[in-house]
Amino acid sequence: MAQGPDQTTAEAAKRAPKSPAEWASERAIQYIRNFEAQLDNRHEVALGFTGADAGVLQIEGVGFYDPDILTFYGRDEDGLRTQLVQHVSQLNVVLRAVPSRATEEPPRRIGFHMPSNWLGGESGDASA
Repeated sequence: MAQGPDQTTAEAAKRAPKSPAEWASERAIQYIRNFEAQLDNRHEVALGFTGADAGVLQIEGVGFYDPDILTFYGRDEDGLRTQLVQHVSQLNVVLRAVPSRATEEPPRRIGFHMPSNWLGGESGDASA
């Protein structure tokens, strides 16, 4: 008895190809997850800005805007809302372990709370 095509494969074939921004977002999330898995309970992941003296961003989310923009958002060292908007061709970031802000609560593990298809922001356009 012959079986029909695998539904997952058929659904994947119907989807549009992933944009460079979507690919970069998925990879960034995977790097964050892997980095967080190595942290102890006193540290959280932050993004260091390369090529600038802008400090670090404690990551609260990652998103993208097709076809080529990637965003990271969270808080800087002073607790101010901060967002990095970057073209995928310029993607060059450093993941850093920083002390957790709330010592009485478990550290924030954003990589384990973001679904792989998350687009960011309330509007779904990767904005904070």
